[in-house]
Amino acid sequence: MPTLRQVLSVIIALLTLSVVFVRPGFAADEDAGASFLTPFPEGDVYQLTVVGDSFASGLLNGLLEGFGNDARLNIQKKPRGVDGVMSGDFEAKMRELDEAASREPMNIGVVMIGEDDRVPLKGTTSKKLVAIGSAEWKAEYTRRIDRLMKAVKRKNASIYWVGLPILSRTDANDQAQMMNEIIRERAYLNGFKYIDAFADFADENGAYSAYGPDLAGKIRVLREGDGVHFTDAGNRKLAHFVEKELRRDLTQAKGERSVPLLGSDTDQAKINPEKAAAAATPTAQSPSSAAPGAPRDAATPGIKIIRAEGQPGAPPSVDPSGDQKADSGKITFKVPGAGGRDESVVVEISRPAIPASVVALMARREASGQGGDLLVDQISGGLTLMNSITPAGNKSRGKLAPSQAPYFRLLVKGERLNPKPGRADDVSWPLKGDAASDAPAKAGAGPQPKG
Repeated sequence: MPTLRQVLSVIIALLTLSVVFVRPGFAADEDAGASFLTPFPEGDVYQLTVVGDSFASGLLNGLLEGFGNDARLNIQKKPRGVDGVMSGDFEAKMRELDEAASREPMNIGVVMIGEDDRVPLKGTTSKKLVAIGSAEWKAEYTRRIDRLMKAVKRKNASIYWVGLPILSRTDANDQAQMMNEIIRERAYLNGFKYIDAFADFADENGAYSAYGPDLAGKIRVLREGDGVHFTDAGNRKLAHFVEKELRRDLTQAKGERSVPLLGSDTDQAKINPEKAAAAATPTAQSPSSAAPGAPRDAATPGIKIIRAEGQPGAPPSVDPSGDQKADSGKITFKVPGAGGRDESVVVEISRPAIPASVVALMARREASGQGGDLLVDQISGGLTLMNSITPAGNKSRGKLAPSQAPYFRLLVKGERLNPKPGRADDVSWPLKGDAASDAPAKAGAGPQPKG
C-alpha cells in the first residue's frame, strides 16, 4: 500500500514533467527577466541616464569615453544631480527626481552617490545631532536610500548602483564601507546590480593608494589630492567596471531577442521579417465565400493554404497549427485512513496547452538522437531534481536498462567498473605488453626463487 509520502512524490514528479514541457511557452511572461536588460527597448535603443553627485559626473565622462558611438546606447550627456541623501531638502530633491523620471525615458540607470552623506543627522525627537553610524542614523539612511531607489527605478528600467571607493582617511573610509553595506543590501532587495568599487582601487595590501594601473596596465594617478575624487584616468577605470557588466547584459539581451515566443508580435516581426511575411499569407476562404470550382481543401475553414510563389495553380499544402489543447485527468489513490480503513484520494492533474513550436522542438530533438537517460531524484526541501545523461559515441545504440547503466552501477549500487587495459585505473600486474614481464627466461638459468 503506497504511503502518503510516496503519493506526494508521484504528484510532484508529474507536475514537474508538465512544467518541463510547457516552460518554453511561458517565456514571454516568466523568463523575460532572465536578462537583466529588456530585450526589446523602445526604438531598439537603450536610454542610459547617470544619477548622483560629483562621483556620478566623473563616472558619466568615463562611460561616454568607453562606449563612444555605440549605436545600442543613447547616453544622456548630463547626469540627474542628487547632491546627497542626508541633506535637509532630501524630500524636495526626490520630488524633482520623480518629475524628471516621468518626463524622460530611461531603460538603464547608473547611480553613484555618497560624497556628502558622511554627516551627522538632526534627530527627529530632539534637536541634538545623531552621530554617524548610530542605530538611528543607519535607520534613517536606509529609509532614504530606499526612497532614492524607488525614485530612479521605473518600469523595465535596469539599475546599476556603484558603491563608494576606498578613501584616504581611516575614519571616513570606515563610514563609507558602513554605508556600502546598507546600499548593497537594499540594492539586492530592490532588484539592482551592485558594483563594488572598493577593492579595485586599493593596493596589494588592501590600503588606500592614489596610484594604480589604468586600463592599459600603466601606473597612473587615479585619485585627486583630497583622497576622495578620481582623476580622468581614475574615472575611466571606474566606468570600466560598469561597462564590463553592461556589455555582458547587452550581449545576453541580444541573444534573447530571437528566443521563440519571447516578445510581442511587433517585436518578433522586427527580428524575424520572413516569419512575419509567412504569417501574413491570407487564410482559406469559408465554404460560403469560396469561388466556384475552387479546390475542396481551399474551402476548409481554419486551414492555412501555402502556394509556391511564381507557380499559379500549384497544389496547396496544408499547414495545420499543431497546437496541443489543454488536457486534464484524475488519479485515484488509496491511502490508509482512520479506523484502519482505506480512503480514496482523487488528485486532479491539469496539463496546460502546448504550443506547436514546443512540439516541433521536442520532435527535432528526438529525430536528431539527442535523447538520453532521465534521472529523477528528491533533494532537500521537497524539490524534484531532473537531469539527463546522454551516452557518448554511437547515438543509435539501444538504451540499457536503468539497473545496468554505468552511472547506476557506480553511483547507486557502488560497484567497481572493469577498467580498460592501460588506463589509469588499471592496477593489474604484471602490466600487459611490458617487455620485462613478457620476456622468456634466459637459457641455462636456474630455477627462480619463490616469493
